[in-house]
Amino acid sequence: MPSNALVNPAHGPGLSCLAFSRDGSRVYTGGADTLVRIWDTSLGEDQEPPCATEADEEVTALAAGTDCWLSGSKDSDVRKYELGKPTLQGLVANAAGVPIRCIAVDPKGKRVAVTSDEPVVKVIHLGDITNMATLEGHTKAVRRATWHPSGSLLTTCGADGKIIVWDVSGSEPKQEKVIDGVLPAVADSESPEFAYDCSAVWHTSGQYFIVATRTHEIATISRSDWSKSSTLTDDACTGPITALALSANGVYLAAATKSGIFIWSTQNRRMLFRYQGALNAPVTQMAFCPSKNLLAWTDTAGDLTRWPDPIPASAPDPVKLSAGTHSVTMPVKRKGTPTLLFDDDSVAEKARGADDVDADEDLGIDLDNDDWILDDLGGGLDDDGEAKRLAAEGGIKEMVSVTKAQPAFQPGSTPMENKKRYLAYNMIGVIEVTDQDTHHIVNVEFHDRSLRKSYHFTDHFRYDLGSLGERGALYACQPEAEHPAHVIYKPYGTWASQSEWTYELPKGTRVLGLAAGGPPPSKSLRENSDVDLGGQGTVVLATSDGELVFLTGSGIERACLSLPGDFVTMVAGAEWVFVVTRDGSTTMDGSQNLTGRLIKFDDFCVLQKDALPIPKRHTLKWVGVTEEGAPAIYDSSGVLHIMPRFRIPLSATWIRALDTNKLERREGKHESYWPVGVAGDAFMCLILKGRQEHPGFPRPLIQELPIRLPFKRTDPKEAPLEEHFARETMLLDILRDGLGDELTTDAIAARELALDKALIQLIQHACKTDRLARALDLARLLHLTPSFDMAIKVAGFYHLIGLQEKLEALKAERAADDRLEGLRDRRRALADDFAPVPAMRLPTVNAGEPSRPKAFQDFRPPPPMHRPGLERATPAVEPPVRGPSDTQMTDDSTVYGGSWGDDTQENDFSYSSPEGKRKRPLDEEPPRTRSPGLDSGAKRRALGDSASTARAAGPQPRSNPFARKPGADNTSNRNPFARSADANKAVHKSESFFAKVDAAEADKGKRTVQAKAKAKEKKEAGRQTTLFGLPPAQPAEKKAPGRPKKKAGTPADDSQERGSATPKESQADSQTDVAMNDSQEGGDTQVVDEPSQVPTEVESQTTDAMETEEPGTPIEWPPSPEPRTRELEVAAS
Repeated sequence: MPSNALVNPAHGPGLSCLAFSRDGSRVYTGGADTLVRIWDTSLGEDQEPPCATEADEEVTALAAGTDCWLSGSKDSDVRKYELGKPTLQGLVANAAGVPIRCIAVDPKGKRVAVTSDEPVVKVIHLGDITNMATLEGHTKAVRRATWHPSGSLLTTCGADGKIIVWDVSGSEPKQEKVIDGVLPAVADSESPEFAYDCSAVWHTSGQYFIVATRTHEIATISRSDWSKSSTLTDDACTGPITALALSANGVYLAAATKSGIFIWSTQNRRMLFRYQGALNAPVTQMAFCPSKNLLAWTDTAGDLTRWPDPIPASAPDPVKLSAGTHSVTMPVKRKGTPTLLFDDDSVAEKARGADDVDADEDLGIDLDNDDWILDDLGGGLDDDGEAKRLAAEGGIKEMVSVTKAQPAFQPGSTPMENKKRYLAYNMIGVIEVTDQDTHHIVNVEFHDRSLRKSYHFTDHFRYDLGSLGERGALYACQPEAEHPAHVIYKPYGTWASQSEWTYELPKGTRVLGLAAGGPPPSKSLRENSDVDLGGQGTVVLATSDGELVFLTGSGIERACLSLPGDFVTMVAGAEWVFVVTRDGSTTMDGSQNLTGRLIKFDDFCVLQKDALPIPKRHTLKWVGVTEEGAPAIYDSSGVLHIMPRFRIPLSATWIRALDTNKLERREGKHESYWPVGVAGDAFMCLILKGRQEHPGFPRPLIQELPIRLPFKRTDPKEAPLEEHFARETMLLDILRDGLGDELTTDAIAARELALDKALIQLIQHACKTDRLARALDLARLLHLTPSFDMAIKVAGFYHLIGLQEKLEALKAERAADDRLEGLRDRRRALADDFAPVPAMRLPTVNAGEPSRPKAFQDFRPPPPMHRPGLERATPAVEPPVRGPSDTQMTDDSTVYGGSWGDDTQENDFSYSSPEGKRKRPLDEEPPRTRSPGLDSGAKRRALGDSASTARAAGPQPRSNPFARKPGADNTSNRNPFARSADANKAVHKSESFFAKVDAAEADKGKRTVQAKAKAKEKKEAGRQTTLFGLPPAQPAEKKAPGRPKKKAGTPADDSQERGSATPKESQADSQTDVAMNDSQEGGDTQVVDEPSQVPTEVESQTTDAMETEEPGTPIEWPPSPEPRTRELEVAAS
């Protein structure tokens, strides 16, 4: 307490009051001891003041006039005393058995306004007490009355919360304005709040008055439109305002709260000075001395405290009028602008006539004095006040001003009050701080003591910020002198030593907010060894440099992000941190313009970003995390919001979960709620009574309020079920979004079943009231397929066949689609939509490796492809027999010595068709080109010489069908598959086919087999065969076993014989495969036996055997060759 403060125990405990005489030489005090003491302001504490003892009950009101002073008490009497003396002059008024609450004398000292517990205000002339006027407008007791500086207006404040401005300038008083919603309504006259000074203190300029609002703010009400024009707030000034006082010249305003006494400047609305002493009791009345620099007040303890020189000598004097102090104390109307029609004097006269208050006459101020500085803007520079109200619905504001920005705060913390405060109060526990003058004692208590052990420690750094997380507690202190700000983290349980760590910030940097996050522990953390693998959580700091710093629970710096605006508050969960900032400035209509961002711990990306739904002229009070992990906020309007779909990136919305103003328990009570957390469908809070803003000590118990969505329907049957369904669906959405790739859990299935039961009840009620469309909509909301059966039974019970059919169709549709898999696919799709975008990669060329081909720029041949079907195959088991149209004969120049291109050969394209075969007419046959496979002359010559050559030469090496025939010089008729003229030149083969064949046969020796070329005719003249296959052979008529042999020299007979092969023989022939060798020695070639392409050894040998047999002799076929056999022997018959 300051050494110059004078404290006198004036009265007993209870309500006390005071009033200065108009010359400032005396101060009158009254209290619960029914005495009125008269103190000399020039004397100190050691004085014995005279007393007035006429009151029978406690004194409740005092006032001073120009030639007397008055007192009022609970005995209903208003007494008049001689000026400066305790001499009673008489009674002025009586309130008929109710206590007197206030006495106010007008500035001229001629009239007195008396208020009491009656709703009537009496205005009495002191010279003639029979001249009295009554003012009726309040519905309850009138607590205070104050006069306008001109004396033409009287302002009364009632217990009903109304401020009524009365025009008492005429003979008949009348109501000027009724202002509602500013003052708190206090019905109990015995409550401490009723004794607080709620006076409307008029400024000396008469342009506005100052009042303490129900929201614990100091507001200025403009006389021009009777709206709130500005507010006076400061972080240090908290709690209810118990008394107000204005200095004599209107420059300073003193306000008393439980946290102290503060002096403001009315010019810039800033807090300038503070009383450094401690208040032992709430202040009930306070006043500036009208003649000296002195502030005095009384409290509920009955003490009188005088604070000499509250305004330093360096500041403007609170009493004297000067140029610097009159710029705001005497606003007058600006003169009109002269025009061509009116001169300056006429305009000034009209302006004077328009003003109904003559400030020069009423206030006794000479406006011609050069010492006065006139405020010709009329309050136009008021830029910190609240926006003026609309004149009419949808009208335009006449004047707007900037809304005061909400400062940064820590959720769950309270200011220091009576040397105790809470640093954190949430669902985990409480951090309590006790101020011991030289140090602090920090006590940490947990709600669940089986998981964590409570502890306490001595704090020499005076930590002012704290956060309780799942894995540890976080504390921060601000920079002081040469010591920088630092943060300390204390994990609850750890298996390693030195688990605590400290993080220092640069010099001059302050900590604005902090949050400790992490997953809930899976086991107890009471012992050092009882630690799971979840780590020690995550720490987030917000600094005054606009940084958001992320650290691990062990002190590792992970990231440093930039805050996009002014930091307000934040809270951390298991996977993210929710940061609230102000992106820009506040709006002129009262909005705080707050934005919330959900930032993930794993990649520090923004998961959600959205504006907070804070109503205008309200502030954010709390942010937290629900039991399911969703962000939640609570504002000063009493509304709780939850963001359930927060896992869907940048798509979540705020759900209005609870409006505490509509709770049934609040009816008839004046209480508020201090949030602690949200658990399931319960709002955990502390209940504050009256105008209390923060919980006190001892620590109150946490109360549970049921969360109820503010739906508007009032149907007693359907409204509760609909609200229950919507609320449970909101909780289900949180659980479903966290499933990931899982389909469901037992808890989700149980909740869905319970919701389906509620929906069945709604469906039944809809069917009963014949609202079929509603019943169908409710059925679409069912979760489980078996629930449709119950809905169908309900529809059948009420004989609603059409609805029953539609429900069955819905059931079939639901059964066809798996609902759980659909929900999982939707979650996957959302995850894919927000998958990281791969970085752009430029093509790189390596010197040692071939470059990658570019699209539309590579014109080289395609690379070789591996074709397993072109590799060497195992020879067939059964010897094949060639069909008439299966293969195409290629002449071998080495064996036959002829060429298909010889012009001397006779070409005969005629052939005979087998029996039962359809022959194409000759006139429809297309013209044939000369080809080696269709040269009939070559065929006959080859068939005629094959038998003798084969018998004479024995086994001959296989020939290559692609070799060039010697002597074939005609290039126009050259075989397109033949080699060049040089027989010894290496064959050029394709990389894709011949390379594989050569690789397969490279290690094999040269093999020679006897091969004889045979020619054949095609069955259909217009079809051309290819190297890799022919159309399937047509079925032929079986030959008799004893059929006589035809002569080889007859082409027709040969054609007939070739066309008589059976389908079985043709099929066997198509499966034969003979390997080809690269050797070309001596003109020998090897045949690659592709299906149905070239004749085989079996055909040649079979032909020779048929030529030697007698007619009618059965054909004896050779046995099947063994695997890997290169030569086939024909048994002689």
